Amino acid sequence: MRFLADESVERKVVEKLREEGFEVISVADIVAGLPDEAVLALARQKQAVLITADKDFGELVYRRGALHEGVVLIRLGDLPSEQKAEIVCQVVKCYGSALKNAFAVISETGVRIRQPIR
Repeated sequence: MRFLADESVERKVVEKLREEGFEVISVADIVAGLPDEAVLALARQKQAVLITADKDFGELVYRRGALHEGVVLIRLGDLPSEQKAEIVCQVVKCYGSALKNAFAVISETGVRIRQPIR
């Protein structure tokens, strides 16, 4: 499974996923400052699940009906970067293919995965 990490995702999360063998493309490494719509389109083009900390993607997916390959929203507050990286990596390992075409939220209280209406 391929992932596209939005600029809002901490570098430690990207590095940890890569260390664990996941293919992660980082928007920050490609072109900085892309609008959210362009990031979502890039994820679709790359057939990648988007990982982000920007809740505006929920607006795009649910209210505007934007097409996507899947979105993982990280809502882990002020946890240390290393701890966020561990949690995100565990979620990706545990839920894997269930993240494809879904909207998932990772929070300190758990993981919610929903299939948006298309």
